[in-house]
Amino acid sequence: MERSPGPDALLQPRPPSPLQEVRDDRFERHGVRLLLKRDDLVHPELPGNKWRKLAPNLRAARDAGHDGLVTFGGAYSNHLRATAAAGRLLGMRTVGIVRGDELAGRPLNDSLARCAADGMRLHFVSRSEYRRKAEPQELARLVDAAGAGGAYVVPEGGSNAPALHGCAELGRELRGAADVVAVACGTGGTLAGLAAGLDPGQRALGVPVLAGGFLAAEIRSLQAAAFGGPAGSWTLAEDFHHGGYARVPDALEAFAAEFGSRHGLPVERIYVAKLLWALTELTAAGAFPRGTTLAAVVTGRP
Repeated sequence: MERSPGPDALLQPRPPSPLQEVRDDRFERHGVRLLLKRDDLVHPELPGNKWRKLAPNLRAARDAGHDGLVTFGGAYSNHLRATAAAGRLLGMRTVGIVRGDELAGRPLNDSLARCAADGMRLHFVSRSEYRRKAEPQELARLVDAAGAGGAYVVPEGGSNAPALHGCAELGRELRGAADVVAVACGTGGTLAGLAAGLDPGQRALGVPVLAGGFLAAEIRSLQAAAFGGPAGSWTLAEDFHHGGYARVPDALEAFAAEFGSRHGLPVERIYVAKLLWALTELTAAGAFPRGTTLAAVVTGRP
């Protein structure tokens, strides 16, 4: 019996993503060279880390014979959008369990509306239920209540052991290209995998977009699950979340608009803008020695 094409063949990603040097006096005056790893160009509908993390899970789901995917996210989750798009492109049903039962019955925001347009069934749950989704019994109950029995479960943000192996390939693409490779962080999976793929002399820098200071423990836990223990060199710059997830104050909005105009780059606001802001501020503060080559991973598009 002939085997059906896998997700890579059907979705046609375009790795390795290009590496683009930008000339910006805010970096050059400090002797820092800035590169943009344009992972937003790796796939038209599953850009950047969404493709890197989803692809191994999609392969696992298909290999195990699942015809659907169920996953988790907030009202502005790029991961939900990517999963919905992947389901449409692969002909798989998708269910999104969304944090915040107060959203049920309200008009959908642009992000959730795009999920629905791609065929994703949205199931809203209370924040207290959502916080318990890692508990096996609660997870099973949530999946059953969402009508997603038999679907392959992808965790929030797509971050699990298979996803980290996908993100390690991003690190391997950047070997020898930069001294420090920086990426915005939500659940920490991209940073955890990226660090594992880099050369020993390189360092990964994560910029969390959520407040709370919980990511370091989560990254260590993810690496233990994926690689059996710590992998690669990484640090976090935790003071650039601008008030929390999806918070885009006026100063950040103005910075993103100016950076995008200056360099011809469509700057995604929730993750990429905070990353570029952080790198600009850290460079001005002397965090990177003169002669440093800095690569910023552009993980998504507006």
